[in-house]
Amino acid sequence: MKVLHVESGMHLYGGARQVLYLLEGLHDEVQNVLVCAANSEVAAAAQAQGEYLRAIPMAGDLDPLLWRRLLRVIREERPDIVHLHSRRGADTQGGIAARLARIPTVLSRRVDHSPGWFLIRTRYSLYDRVVAISEEIRRVLLQAGVPASKVVCVPSAADLRAVEQPVSHDALCTALGLPLDSIVIGVVAQLIERKGHSYLLRAFPDIAAALPRARLVCFGRGPLAEPLRAQADALAVGNKILFPGFRTDMARLVGAIDLIVHPATAEGLGVALLEAAAARRPIVASAVGGIPEVIRNDESGLLVPPRDVNALATAVLRVLRDPELAQRLGEGARARVAARHSVPAMAAGNLAVYRSVLGSESGSDQGQSIL
Repeated sequence: MKVLHVESGMHLYGGARQVLYLLEGLHDEVQNVLVCAANSEVAAAAQAQGEYLRAIPMAGDLDPLLWRRLLRVIREERPDIVHLHSRRGADTQGGIAARLARIPTVLSRRVDHSPGWFLIRTRYSLYDRVVAISEEIRRVLLQAGVPASKVVCVPSAADLRAVEQPVSHDALCTALGLPLDSIVIGVVAQLIERKGHSYLLRAFPDIAAALPRARLVCFGRGPLAEPLRAQADALAVGNKILFPGFRTDMARLVGAIDLIVHPATAEGLGVALLEAAAARRPIVASAVGGIPEVIRNDESGLLVPPRDVNALATAVLRVLRDPELAQRLGEGARARVAARHSVPAMAAGNLAVYRSVLGSESGSDQGQSIL
């Protein structure tokens, strides 16, 4: 089987990393071709991983001729399946190109907001199957009117091996310029509105007052970088909050962080949570989107209502004041991810979707979950 994957992202954010995990997991079963943006971090990482790729110009939703370039590659490669992994033009224009080439098409859906009736009647008619990365996304799609026979849940994965050799806590603090006795609270997310950083910043003065050694480190980049720095300064805790940007070595750093917090207001599943869980980190997160599928309250983390600053501060302090609780939550998180979110499980789930689309199996998995 030959599968042509389309990932139009420029950076190695969570969704793009999932594509690389999938290619690795499918390596022995599928002939993969990755179509990605020229001069992107995705292309460089895929090349280093040894994947066969076709790097082409991609300018996102405002690239009116992307479909023509994708169509040309599809006709040259002649795949059995086209798998579209991202937005930025790849979903709509990739679907059009695949339909013109008469190749069955699969779309991965990673966000939990409703696509709306117009997109259901237009764009979603282009796809033979839609892979939702969480049960919550599948529920939203069904509620929006996508036929049940078209939607399958295949949860995202964490690379359990990548987090096995973390740096020491002292090495983490030294790398970040923090005192060695710091209690490090980490957020790993793009600096965008729906990740909810501002609510944690509002909670942090109470956290810092109760635990003076606490430091908040917001890993990631995005348009809210400067507004969030300004908010931290206005709250008079700017000297205890760091914004080190996007790190390519998070797999080694995350295991040395004392607590991971994910205060999102909307989230399809949360790849950063999967990686933190794989590293046995205690987690405090908002009970939104697909997050409760990863974090079971008081078993593999603590869940709080979104936008609830007081509940967020209380949960953070509860974990940091109770080492036994922190260890229990971290071990529970690792066990849950190992059981439900491994790379082999995610690859097997997508492979079953491909076989179902091509009719090489009975298709009994259509419209169900592959867990």
